[in-house]
Amino acid sequence: MALPRKLKYFNMFFDGDNYAGMVPEITPPKLTKKTEDYQAGGMPGAIAVDLGFDAGAIDMDITLGGMDAGLLKKWGIATADGMQTRFAGSYQDEATGEAVPCEIQTRGRFTELDPGTAKTGDDTSHKYTLKNTYFKLTIAGEEIMEIDLLNMIYKVGGVDVLEKHRANCGL
Repeated sequence: MALPRKLKYFNMFFDGDNYAGMVPEITPPKLTKKTEDYQAGGMPGAIAVDLGFDAGAIDMDITLGGMDAGLLKKWGIATADGMQTRFAGSYQDEATGEAVPCEIQTRGRFTELDPGTAKTGDDTSHKYTLKNTYFKLTIAGEEIMEIDLLNMIYKVGGVDVLEKHRANCGL
């Protein structure tokens, strides 16, 4: 019988700075495609034409336990890909006990900061929304997916989906 791999431990890095013990939760990018329904004569129904990625398709949310001046200073990053993040997770196969590494790398900038509430004696957290231009998912050393919006790169399972389109555009 197969059992799922479950996240056991993880760490976050912002521009290479180690945030071990400071990030209790992240929401990885929810990959969404932009489509438009198309139906023409002779078609009994519409098909979804792939038009690339939705706005926000590779955004992510990060919760920081408390306040950190270093991360707050990154609010002022001026370029669309000015900050690099890295999620390094360890998933455990519940059937075999094997520990499997998973890494998510992104580049982008913060677009929202929610400092939550401040109340003496209560746990506090700051929530950040990161608008990304780059996303890469690696599992057990295998590159599963890479999306680079600025450089017209989209790879899935080692296949460069946009290679011919870049060549056709002279890139």
